Formats: sequence, structure tokens, C-alpha cells
Amino acid sequence: MNVEYTARKYKITPSIRKEVETGLNKIRKILGDRFETKVILAVEKRQHKAEITIDPPNGPIVGIAQTTDMASAVNEALDHLHRQSLKYKTKWLSKKRKAVKKFDGQSLEDNLQAALGLAESATVSVLVHKFPSVARTTEVHLAHARDSVALRPMTLEEAIKEAHFRDKDVFLFRDPKGTLMVLHRTREGKMELIEAP
Repeated sequence: MNVEYTARKYKITPSIRKEVETGLNKIRKILGDRFETKVILAVEKRQHKAEITIDPPNGPIVGIAQTTDMASAVNEALDHLHRQSLKYKTKWLSKKRKAVKKFDGQSLEDNLQAALGLAESATVSVLVHKFPSVARTTEVHLAHARDSVALRPMTLEEAIKEAHFRDKDVFLFRDPKGTLMVLHRTREGKMELIEAP
């Protein structure tokens, strides 16, 4: 960030230079470092005039103030420039990023100030989910699935093929020795074998 000072019938003091630079640092937090700054300080007919111009990529922003004291003129010009830079940033966000203008009842400008740490107090709305105190019971639906049970004894490989063919997650069968077996398809798609006593 380059700052170019011009003085007309006025000598720039270090305190004024420091005020300008601290005010520009606040604006730099909003717009970034990609702008040039021109500061014109002049005295005309006992009036102190401060004109601060910054040149961000999409056009200049000017802050002008005229008072009886140079320090107050600089502060007013910086305040005006600060408000204009916030408008510039919100306009850029709404145009380029398709930002929503309202969020939880606050304007985008307030949210931007809070995000940049410029607002004195920032409030955040939090949505809290509560679980019900008593769990609701679901109705049990019973369906008789006769095709999930094999009628003849089969080997494990035959049972797996049959479960895949019938597209069943649970398949009951008896092995050649007569032991009751249950094939169960897990959520990962693997088949588990459960041996009944």
C-alpha cells in the first residue's frame, strides 16, 4: 500500500501522518493491500480540508471532510472512507459471490464487520437440537418371507449363491449335517454366517 501525501498551505505533522496510517490500516483489513492512496491536506479560508482517495481495482473511493481543525477533518474523512469501503466490499460480495443480503436478521455489512473484528460485540445464533424425552415406538411390521428359508440341506457356497439369487439380506438354511445356519448381509455388503445351537 503506497501513500502519497500532498499539502497545500499546510505542513504535515507526524501525528496527522500517524492518524492517516492507522485509519488506512483499518480500511486495508477490509479491502486488502491492493490499492494506492492519495492524501491531500489543504487550508483554505481558515478551513482545514482533508481529501483521502483510495484506488481499489473497481474504481476509486473518496473521503472528503472540511472542519476548523486538521485532525478532526482527517478523522471525518477516514470515517467516510471506512463506510464507503464497507459498502464497496458488500457490493462486491453480493455481485461476485452471490451473497445473501440478510442473514439471521442482520445485514451483510454487520456480518462483514463482525467477521473482520470491527464490531464491538458479535453475537452468533446457535440452533440447538433436542432429543425427545420419551422415545417414540415404531409399529412393528411383520411380513412372512417364505423365500428366505431353504427347504433342502445345502452347502455354504450354495446358500450364498441362493441368497444372492433371491436378493435377501437374511437367509436360513440347514447344512448337510442338519445344523441350522443363518446368512446375514451386513451394511458393507459382506455376508456373515451365524450358526444356531
